[in-house]
Amino acid sequence: MLDRAVEWVAAKGFAGGYHVAHLADIDAVPCPCGMSRRAFLSPENKLATLHMVDITEDARTHYHKKLTEIYLVLEGSGHMELNGERVPVGPLTTIFIEPGCRHRAVGKMRIVNIPIPAFDPHDEWFD
Repeated sequence: MLDRAVEWVAAKGFAGGYHVAHLADIDAVPCPCGMSRRAFLSPENKLATLHMVDITEDARTHYHKKLTEIYLVLEGSGHMELNGERVPVGPLTTIFIEPGCRHRAVGKMRIVNIPIPAFDPHDEWFD
């Protein structure tokens, strides 16, 4: 079911007034949480991006100075550490992470992450 649910989000490029991306066609890249497929990442797009992240090991604690992130857990379970507090998560749990919140995911899971504004690799900070 998950593959079918994500199928409509396949990378076709930019078109006038809307954008379509197929996550299956986007190469996964390493990130502090595991491996991420990043849709809508382009110099022209400053609004938001969408990432499907496979968290395969405990993520590194990090924070963002500018980005707000919205996580949606699709599969798996574990917990989020949010400013030192442990919050259990599982399928269909959503987390709204504000700039400055130190966070990491612990456990094996697949999530959708929506960074707002668009993801900036220079806005990942580690203590």
